[in-house]
Amino acid sequence: MRIVQVCSEAVPFAKTGGLADVGGALSKALAELGHEVTLILPLYSQFLAKSGVAIEPIGEAFEIPLGDQSVRIQLQRTQMPGSRVDVVLVDQPEFYDRGGLYQDPTTKADFSDNPERFIAFSRAALEAVSRLKLKPDVIQAHDWQTALVMPLLETQFRQWVPDLRRTAAIMTLHNMTFQGAYSSDVMPLTGLGWEFYNWKQFECWGRVNFLKAGIIFADQLCTVSPTYSREIQTAEFGHGLDGVLRDRSADLTGILNGIDSQEWSPSVDPHLPARYGLESLETGKSTCKRALQERLQLPVRADAPLLGMVSRMSWQKGFDLIGVCASRLLERDVQVVFLGNGQPEYEDLCRHLASAHPNKVRAVIGYDEALAHLIEAGSDMFLMPSKFEPCGLNQMYSMAYGTLPVVRATGGLADSVVGATPETMNDGTATGFSFRDHDPDQLWQQLDGALKLFADKPAWRRLQRAGMSRDWSWNRSAREYVSLYEKALARRRE
Repeated sequence: MRIVQVCSEAVPFAKTGGLADVGGALSKALAELGHEVTLILPLYSQFLAKSGVAIEPIGEAFEIPLGDQSVRIQLQRTQMPGSRVDVVLVDQPEFYDRGGLYQDPTTKADFSDNPERFIAFSRAALEAVSRLKLKPDVIQAHDWQTALVMPLLETQFRQWVPDLRRTAAIMTLHNMTFQGAYSSDVMPLTGLGWEFYNWKQFECWGRVNFLKAGIIFADQLCTVSPTYSREIQTAEFGHGLDGVLRDRSADLTGILNGIDSQEWSPSVDPHLPARYGLESLETGKSTCKRALQERLQLPVRADAPLLGMVSRMSWQKGFDLIGVCASRLLERDVQVVFLGNGQPEYEDLCRHLASAHPNKVRAVIGYDEALAHLIEAGSDMFLMPSKFEPCGLNQMYSMAYGTLPVVRATGGLADSVVGATPETMNDGTATGFSFRDHDPDQLWQQLDGALKLFADKPAWRRLQRAGMSRDWSWNRSAREYVSLYEKALARRRE
């Protein structure tokens, strides 16, 4: 099968979040299954330089329309390291050669021309498919930044390019919070007529909504976990598009993301002082815990439960619950490590906890890849009390590393973590701790239970081994995506 992935970011070329992990890892996994995969993304020069990947131009530069103006595009080509994935980069320095992907890194404000940037990228991606004669069986777009690929393909490029008439179009929804909703003034920039600006297609609450248009024009929809696919059909999680999604519920599939086992596996992780697997779990984790405590200058104690959290510091991630539970938690003989950045009030919360409890808490504001790996390996528990979580990856990293996650049962957290109950403890399926409602008392109940279970080493090891024995790889997820592609192709070719 010939598959084109259209993403606004992908590891190792550029990353702001989990979308980049999916863009890179899914493409690699599909190629490993024997499919011909091309990944198309913008050329962010400042980020590409850090990856060390060499590129070369393809063909002549060309122009695409953007309202009553035109934009000059040069395509560049490279290969995804360690794979057979072809990568096509859309080179337009005025749009993509900046210090951030979507926001000004100084002001933290979205770039004012984001509509133009990603309208141009979506059209350029389809031009690349046509000009390079990729003849895909499937085109998969990801999130609002590439959602315009769906209506452009359906209303223009299928007519212009015969090879695309039977191509299946898949729209992937990673996070319904971000929809690409803008003033109707941007509609002419799309190259589509005003007749498409109506409540059944582009218009949503008086604005152009790119994600809505992608949902409407796609052959099939998918999101990043089965539970999230159900949640987004409700008012709480659909962010105004729940009705549209309910109308298309028969075409909506939830597929739990995987993790890149070449990057996130304790048996091969180059960031760890000791690599380990099921047979060396106890010695390997104890070495990593000691190294984490030493690096962050915490008292070196094997007996103190160490709770880690690597996260964007925001309300979505449950920091409000942590703030309420912190005093009770820190009355216990524990250690807590935070790594991340985000909303100032939650950065300040973590700093305050570290200052008030110098022998128990460390807060590293920012991001450090090596430290993130060491926290996953050296922690006993991992905190993810998210208000919502479309999929989440850190809970899977944690279980793969023998670190027990404490999560709210939402989205992909509900689909991946089996909470410890008398039943799941007895049948050996428990892999962590889970609570239902966004409620600090429920979080504390699970933390209290986890701290008590930590003292029961045989029971704790059973949960660790259950999590480490699960298949979290992208190979599993990729096979589910292939089944979705086959379903979409069959329908398109009826």
